[in-house]
Amino acid sequence: MNDNTAPKSRLKRLLAFFRKPSAKYSLLSLLVVGFVSGILFWGGFHTAMDATNTLEFCTGCHEMRDTVFQEYKETVHYTNRTGVRAVCSDCHVPKDWAHKVVRKIKASKEVYGKLVGTIDTKEKFEAKRMEMAEHEWASMKASDSRECRNCHAFDAMSVQKQKPKARENHAKAQKEGKTCIDCHKGIAHLLPKEYVDPDE
Repeated sequence: MNDNTAPKSRLKRLLAFFRKPSAKYSLLSLLVVGFVSGILFWGGFHTAMDATNTLEFCTGCHEMRDTVFQEYKETVHYTNRTGVRAVCSDCHVPKDWAHKVVRKIKASKEVYGKLVGTIDTKEKFEAKRMEMAEHEWASMKASDSRECRNCHAFDAMSVQKQKPKARENHAKAQKEGKTCIDCHKGIAHLLPKEYVDPDE
């Protein structure tokens, strides 16, 4: 009889412990649950961030796939002699965590635009192209073309291999404190029809 009641008694004590654990074990349980939850949240959040940085995600909607993606495919950033490809996120999403989160929050406006149909036709897209381009240029200028500099840097350039005009322009830009986007608008996408080059 004693053998049969012992397991029941242990089970009752275990259930009672989980219903009303002591303060010592409550804190430990809270820490363990918090730690595991934090890892799961961070992993899920990081996975989602990475998934939204892929070329496939960026070109998943027809607004991008039928316009700027087609333009980008004609550039050196998509196809070149070395096979190095810069995808959308390389130019439009910061690498460091803090700036990346801010950019992703700003991207929610783009999702809203998609939902309400702000640029859902080619005509609407072209009507907004200048506004969108100016916003992107201002952002790049404000960050000193940070995303461009992930791959391109003045101090890493082999100026001897550049054409004379490029060598002269890069030296001038560096001396004047200019940033990539000051001179390289329209490098991956068509310039808006309203755009006027200030140097011409």
